[in-house]
Amino acid sequence: MSPTWRAAWRAIVFVLVLATECRAQSFGFPWWRDAQFQKDLSLSAEQSARIDSVFQSTISLLRQKREELDQQEAELSRLIAANADEAVVVRQVDKVEGIRAGLNKHRTVMLLRMRQVLSPEQRVKLNKLYEDRQKDRKQDNKQGREE
Repeated sequence: MSPTWRAAWRAIVFVLVLATECRAQSFGFPWWRDAQFQKDLSLSAEQSARIDSVFQSTISLLRQKREELDQQEAELSRLIAANADEAVVVRQVDKVEGIRAGLNKHRTVMLLRMRQVLSPEQRVKLNKLYEDRQKDRKQDNKQGREE
């Protein structure tokens, strides 16, 4: 994999990690609205608005898919608890995993589109912020285990 692709994937992973860590919203932390991120990335108001537009155009679909996933996972749990026939359970697993894959695909494409708003220099800064955040998280986890 080329260094450019590796950097792109690191940036996507960074945004995914931020979205996973921050549960203030169903689908992530709006880092593009955060004053410190705007400052650290030299993010312009126009870039922030464009990223927000990408987010807003996708969030309702992501919420809908998440709700569908939750419903189908509940049905899978019900089938397992009822000791349903294995073939029925396997079909439901396939359905659940298909929905999950679609949800992840839409989310990743959204994150890619957000990333494309950034300049190459901003992407490098975003990668650095991700690496720093990972180091801080590891340090916090290590300190938490020592206490």
